[in-house]
Amino acid sequence: MESLNKLLLNAKIASKEIVKLSNKEVNEIIYKISDNLINNLEYIISENKKDLENGVKSGLSNAMIDRLMIDEKRLTAIANDMKKVADLPDVIDDIIEEYNRPNGLNIKKVRVPFGVICAIFESRPNVSVDIACLALKTKNAVVLRGGKEAINTNKALAKVMREAISGYTDENVVSLIENTDRALVLEILQSKDYIDLVVPRGSKGLIQHVISNAKIPYVETGAGNCHLYVSKEADLDDALRIALNAKVQRPAVCNAIESLLVDEEVAEEFLVRLKAEFDKYNVEIRGCEKTRKYIDAIEATEEDFYEEYDNYIISIKVINGVDEAISHINKYSTKHSDAIITKNMVDAEKFLNEVDSACVYVNASTRFTDGGEFGFGAELGISTQKLHARGPMGLKELTTYKYKIYGNGQIR
Repeated sequence: MESLNKLLLNAKIASKEIVKLSNKEVNEIIYKISDNLINNLEYIISENKKDLENGVKSGLSNAMIDRLMIDEKRLTAIANDMKKVADLPDVIDDIIEEYNRPNGLNIKKVRVPFGVICAIFESRPNVSVDIACLALKTKNAVVLRGGKEAINTNKALAKVMREAISGYTDENVVSLIENTDRALVLEILQSKDYIDLVVPRGSKGLIQHVISNAKIPYVETGAGNCHLYVSKEADLDDALRIALNAKVQRPAVCNAIESLLVDEEVAEEFLVRLKAEFDKYNVEIRGCEKTRKYIDAIEATEEDFYEEYDNYIISIKVINGVDEAISHINKYSTKHSDAIITKNMVDAEKFLNEVDSACVYVNASTRFTDGGEFGFGAELGISTQKLHARGPMGLKELTTYKYKIYGNGQIR
């Protein structure tokens, strides 16, 4: 606990230093981090291999191993994305609103950093870089707490980033908690004197732990039980391509679909075609009674429709019409990302308006729910709550605001 308090105190001190830098200097730091990632590519990949070997030994699924893995292509992409973050318009000190009162006061609502953001995440080490650079761009300090699966990779990434920062400001503006004991998370969530915002990215269990125990503001980045609804007026070729992309491209990410709804009028044709494609990827299908009339599948339980599998598993339900689809999604989804495939734009608008999720799609894959794909450069996480952020969290979502009031002697 003493060492944690020291780390958090140092982060708090660093948060007061980074706000003194110019936007130009902050952007130079992010460019330096990008260059350092490439210059230390072999070192980072070698540390990542240790995590991959440990993951295989501990029985991580193939999908989770893929989520953990960093190779030259992925690391290069991460580094390039950070330069895109640096090149984004600066948001700190933006005037959100300005007006004058009848008494002559000039009031400005101005965007400012939170201070210290703590990100608690599991498995995906690229999150360390994404979150750190977004925090730096918004002049926040960040405390990273990754899972044990990626500890060697996270330590390497933190080392490389801190080396880039040290020439400009206090390197503690980016800190990594190396202790992966889960009991430590509770201590973090109680540290309201040091941390201004907590963002958990991971399993449903982690997120519920944060919700139940945090004494500081948090963003609920909910689990991704995402749905795809194939309506009776869908282009089935498009529906097949989108379903495959949304399920099998990267099944362990939160914007992959976990449940498929198919209108009964097209169910037989579509499901037979879909199963032939899913079989190529060994996707396990858990289906309702009507689904099992058309294809071979495991019987789906009630719990299956609530589940985020993060694997090559999907639940399927045959339904009757857009209203049933909306009702099912609003009951079982985690309010992350849900999609409809249809040529009927009346149904499409109804779906968009009535599905209560952060991101709702028409004729596109849920895999686009991502800060990079939304043009944010990267993301802090994907919020499934409604305050203060919803959906992919970019630069603006890493800020709060203050009022600056200019007077010339007014009294009340």
